[in-house]
Amino acid sequence: MSFIWATRGRTWGFRFLRSGGFGDPLPPYDAAFADIDASPSAFRRVGTTVAVRFPDPSGRNDSAGRPIPHEFVVLPPLSDHINDVAGALERIWPLVADEYETVWDSDPS
Repeated sequence: MSFIWATRGRTWGFRFLRSGGFGDPLPPYDAAFADIDASPSAFRRVGTTVAVRFPDPSGRNDSAGRPIPHEFVVLPPLSDHINDVAGALERIWPLVADEYETVWDSDPS
């Protein structure tokens, strides 16, 4: 499963927790999220790549009280099965939920 995952934690700022196999995930992340507004949920497909954002499914907030967003750039073959935010939540969140539970209140670096 290849995807880029960017999020924040309770006390740490925005960072990539998965690189999707890219040495530097920032350029493909920027390209995928270009022109997507800052709303809490977003979905965009360009070719076989999906950019999707959704709020933390457990409703977690950071130490400043801001909702935690999760942003993914999903590549094939996983992206072939994602057609909206709900589908992304259903397919991707189970892949990262346990990992996030272990890092959200600590520093993953």
